Amino acid sequence: MPVNEVLFNVPGCSCWTCCSSTISGTHSLRRHLKSPPSLSPVKKDENSRRGNWGNQIEFVLTSVGYAVGLGNVWRFPYLCYRNGGGAFMLPYFIMLVFCGIPLFFLELSFGQFASLGCLGVWKISPMFKGVGYGMMVVSTYIGIYYNVVICIAFYYFFQSMTNLLPWTYCNNPWNTPDCSGVVGTGHQLNGSLANATTSLVAGVTEVVNRTKRTSPSEEYWKHYVLNISDDIGNFGEVRLPILGCLAISWFVVFLCLIRGVKSSGKVVYFTATFPYVVLTILFIRGITLDGAINGIKYYLTPQWQKVLDAKVWGDAASQIFYSLGCAWGGLITMASYNKFHNNCFRDSIIISITNCATSVYAGFVIFSILGFMAHHLNVPVSEVADHGPGLAFVAYPEALTLLPISPLWSLLFFFMLILLGLGTQFCLLETLVTAIVDEIGTDWIIRNKTIVTLSVAIAGFLLGVPLTTRAGIYWLLLMDNYAASFSLVIISCIMCICIMYIYGHRNYFKDVEMMLGFPPPLFFKVCWRFISPVIISFILIFTVIQYKPITYNDYVYPGWSLAIGFAMALSSVVCIPVYALYKISRSPGATFRERLKNACRSHPKWGPALQEHRTGRYAPMASEDTVEARPLKEKEDLMRLQNGMKLYSVARKRGGHTHSHSYTLYIYSTQ
Repeated sequence: MPVNEVLFNVPGCSCWTCCSSTISGTHSLRRHLKSPPSLSPVKKDENSRRGNWGNQIEFVLTSVGYAVGLGNVWRFPYLCYRNGGGAFMLPYFIMLVFCGIPLFFLELSFGQFASLGCLGVWKISPMFKGVGYGMMVVSTYIGIYYNVVICIAFYYFFQSMTNLLPWTYCNNPWNTPDCSGVVGTGHQLNGSLANATTSLVAGVTEVVNRTKRTSPSEEYWKHYVLNISDDIGNFGEVRLPILGCLAISWFVVFLCLIRGVKSSGKVVYFTATFPYVVLTILFIRGITLDGAINGIKYYLTPQWQKVLDAKVWGDAASQIFYSLGCAWGGLITMASYNKFHNNCFRDSIIISITNCATSVYAGFVIFSILGFMAHHLNVPVSEVADHGPGLAFVAYPEALTLLPISPLWSLLFFFMLILLGLGTQFCLLETLVTAIVDEIGTDWIIRNKTIVTLSVAIAGFLLGVPLTTRAGIYWLLLMDNYAASFSLVIISCIMCICIMYIYGHRNYFKDVEMMLGFPPPLFFKVCWRFISPVIISFILIFTVIQYKPITYNDYVYPGWSLAIGFAMALSSVVCIPVYALYKISRSPGATFRERLKNACRSHPKWGPALQEHRTGRYAPMASEDTVEARPLKEKEDLMRLQNGMKLYSVARKRGGHTHSHSYTLYIYSTQ
């Protein structure tokens, strides 16, 4: 907001007062400014009511932290080696260019233009506000179980603060006769290097000769950390250590968001960058190990024949779509705190490429260690490779036990997982809080946003408690597989259709040009209208065709639990038609067609949030009411200005006082 300041230093006043007077707008009276008597301008948010990022680096780092999550570490490397190694990179980067970056740019520009969260932006076409509610439902589901994963990483982090990792040997009360470690037995811990090598060879021989091997890390995970039950319906008791870590996790998230983007924007300087330090440390350590090259070769060796497999392209498209966080509402929310003229086109390219490069880099870190483990076990890399929780809490921790000073590497690894998870969790919680605050929109709710944040955090903690029971892992995987699967694809597809075909692509292109100063490149125009919706539809069809009922190891989920999973998936999608019907029924019109047309028409308040940016077709129309009202308003403002000048004159006459203070009059203009 441009500010025109008229400064008067008036002696004889006991306080600093800012008297706001506007010629064509309104501002509140501000008293008792505790600033020193200086003429230097104070840095202000462009949108003083909602707030903005402290600077553009904070937005980029937050978005990187949001997009780069646990999936980059525990899902992409597995997909890569399963789908042809280096050959998978071809469809992966093609999908990034034609689907990932365009959708990322679309959501960033959408939120930045309106300066509203995932609910408020649907003033663009009120009938589709159900898409925003669907995004909120998805973010709620993900936020509940995602923080449970973070809390388990917290638990492993705390358990790594020891001289000996508890999942190193098979001599613990929770181990079974099938357990077979790769490090030998506990009494050999203090032996010489030669003895340790001998015991390692003996342990490997024992493993190879066994027909069935259960690793110490797997038994630690199943029988000690989870104490897993035999059925999803058998909840059992709450695992108190996990519950405590869940409370810690939510408390950390709340503290980092206590002042919204003002506080989280500072935290991401560490949470978004330090994981790369840890990845680099683990990578350097990994490539120096025996067998690491074999693991990396297994990760990257191209199998070009698989490029012709439709499943490979489907996996590539799905990974790009889910990894970037499209349709969660987080991208719209984060961009809504940008300044109006920020170059979000540049940001979308930087963040998207950073996300994908991180996935590839994490693959080197993971497979160098897994190659080392396979080398010592004398088995193929495929037998030790895993994904999801199996990689993070079983395979990789077991590999770390083979390293000297293993607790140090374990601490670094789980600290990295915690930071990666928190970066995503910050945005999930902020998405929900921003949507609620924007929707209510009162001065009280804006001033007390911290209370909303605390309430959402407490609700998230309570809803996550069932996931800390003995059956919690079953429910966590159920939510992971169904709550944010095909529903995200449907939400994203409808969003593209609404913006490009209901609101109109020409209108949106003009909006982007007004905001950025240049129109979207031709490539993005074509992608938004044609290519990206086709790819999204392909992902949906692929998801349906490739659907298989969820299992966990040898456990097959019962039918009633799958029904709950589908209900979770549909609960976000059903918001769209339900709200559309509601909006149509409440819209004016004599016929259904008129109601439908009015429900789709943009709200009068759609457009830039600040009056100074509402130019062109968003400029206020000069109606009779405004023609009459503006002179009256100008008279009132002129009277305020005259009164301020009288105060100034009176204060000048008192200038002979022995003590002097300053009295400052600011005159703001909103246009």
